[in-house]
Amino acid sequence: MDDSHRFEHFRTQVQPAISSKLVEFQLLGLDSVSEQEFWDFLIKKKWKKKKEEMKLYEIIQEILSVKSSDYINFATIEAYKASEFSMEDEDELKELLK
Repeated sequence: MDDSHRFEHFRTQVQPAISSKLVEFQLLGLDSVSEQEFWDFLIKKKWKKKKEEMKLYEIIQEILSVKSSDYINFATIEAYKASEFSMEDEDELKELLK
């Protein structure tokens, strides 16, 4: 089974934990984090290297232990990866070096 979908069958069961974490993020000023973005963080970062199957309580524990700084770091790196900045574009390079 593909790693990115390995825990997908738990998603509806852990939805209350995800909602709780998103409320916590909102209290900390992270209003724009969606449930799908948070789930992508869990799949791509938190559980990227998990080899063994996890139990439901372990998944919930990991969701509730996520720090806002962990998510912010992940989102920042993903934004950099998604940007179309090129050192070959002279205008963009000048803008960067202002």
